[in-house]
Amino acid sequence: MAVPVPLVFNAPRRGMPPTHLADLDSEGRKAAVKELGLPGFRADQLARQYYGRLEADVDKMTDLPASMREKVGEALFPTLLTPVKHVACDDGTTRKTLWKANDGTLLESVLMRYPDRATLCISSQAGCGMACPFCATGQAGLTRNLSTAEIVDQVRSAAAAMRDGDVAGGEGRLSNVVFMGMGEPLANYKRVVAAVRRITSPAPEGLGLSQRSVTVSTVGLAPAIRKLADEGLSVTLAVSLHTPDDELRDTLVPVNNRWSVKEVLDAARYYADKTGRRVSIEYALIKDVNDQPWRADMLGKKLHKALGSLVHVNLIPLNPTPGSEWDAAPKDVEREFVRRVIAQGVSCTVRDTRGQEIAAACGQLAAEN
Repeated sequence: MAVPVPLVFNAPRRGMPPTHLADLDSEGRKAAVKELGLPGFRADQLARQYYGRLEADVDKMTDLPASMREKVGEALFPTLLTPVKHVACDDGTTRKTLWKANDGTLLESVLMRYPDRATLCISSQAGCGMACPFCATGQAGLTRNLSTAEIVDQVRSAAAAMRDGDVAGGEGRLSNVVFMGMGEPLANYKRVVAAVRRITSPAPEGLGLSQRSVTVSTVGLAPAIRKLADEGLSVTLAVSLHTPDDELRDTLVPVNNRWSVKEVLDAARYYADKTGRRVSIEYALIKDVNDQPWRADMLGKKLHKALGSLVHVNLIPLNPTPGSEWDAAPKDVEREFVRRVIAQGVSCTVRDTRGQEIAAACGQLAAEN
């Protein structure tokens, strides 16, 4: 008869932080409390505290006996992220947070409050291995993947900040989450998908945001896009294309050397067909690099052919990084680019830019520190 191996829930995983409640699904939580010698109902109780009440401090979990709190805290609520600094602009409605993980790793999130919504931009990796030359995170390289719980806790923290009125505008509710912070989400696929499920499942299984209010961005990992399409999720897919031609994209987005523009758009079409969701195409407009009228025409034609009406172009005025050779395209060039894409039958708008004065481009704040 095999001897069961005891589960150790607070042991650090190689290259990753110790296990947290948010790393565990329902069965995992039940196993965890059982291993701690606690009755099974405590699993649901702890999940309701974390996901429902947005509470991560066991000392404030008053329905948990005081004698249990230290043991539960060590096993299931290790401190994952500590804020190093909050930097605000836009009259306090945009707040960027620099976080330090328990191994010293730095990462960032940005909370943006609008009149009709509050959007959190989160990181899925510390750094990024995609090496896009115009991106501050890409210049820094990849440190490591974030754990599921490190991703989820960025969202829980922002939801609590909105609820408690810590962001200008008073008490409110976090409504949208975009995986557009540090890292390539689909390069940390398993943990990102698990985090999406935690973020969107109703309490006590998760934070209860709508899947349609979650956007997962990628530079174009075509096989992972297809895999995501088969997950049964209805999140928005955002593809960072940045140019419609392979010659330039090989330089701007080096992963294009593995998956061409056509392969990426074919995968995006598969995602649109499987989910019924319109795909967002992200395009950082860079002066004298990818802002030519003929590229706008080519972009519109390729997208219309590949995706028809199931696509929208999100034109992004480049947020230059310090010392970079790259700069934003002039406004008249931007307007002409938008006009030409629309002329090809493809929806196109310019993203509202926020936080340039607080280094809100991904990776800038971490680089400064």
